[in-house]
Amino acid sequence: MTDTPIDLGPQTRIVASLADGVTDAQLADATPCPAYAVRHVLGHLLGLAVAFRDAGRKDLGVTTDSDPGDALPDVGPAWRAELPKALGELAEAWRDPAAWTGMTRAGGIDMPGEVGAAVALDELVIHGWDLARATGQPYTPDPAALESAHAFLLAAAEEGDRGEGIFGPVVPVPADAPLLDRTLGLSGRDPRWTRPA
Repeated sequence: MTDTPIDLGPQTRIVASLADGVTDAQLADATPCPAYAVRHVLGHLLGLAVAFRDAGRKDLGVTTDSDPGDALPDVGPAWRAELPKALGELAEAWRDPAAWTGMTRAGGIDMPGEVGAAVALDELVIHGWDLARATGQPYTPDPAALESAHAFLLAAAEEGDRGEGIFGPVVPVPADAPLLDRTLGLSGRDPRWTRPA
């Protein structure tokens, strides 16, 4: 992880573009997250964008106190407008150097600002892949975001406490595999996952 501010904008724009490429017919399709269909990944992305936007602003309250595991996320009829807007606001909030200092909260968990940013970047990188893989879209994450996600997940793996419902068991990936594949493996995902036929 780093306490040097990273622009979340490139990765939020990638995720917004992927979401724009999702058809209505794909909303019920399977994803690499066993409990989530495409619509649930989109709903999770919307919820985390709002929560981490407010965490960056230090605007703590209902959006930052809610446990994302309390309910299956979903999208409403206006998600195509709401998601890119929330992603843009998320990136803007973390452009303020103050977002990276002091304490903040997301998912009901208090954390240092730089940790909040690392979690947000990790979520954007991993769920961007989930969405791309589930909908058959190409995916190249922002390099700085990918480096941050890898460092965050590597630290979590080395601590040995995977948490309840946050990460699955590490999936072994060759040491010379691309950084994205190694990052996915650390998140508990199999980089070889493909859409069901």
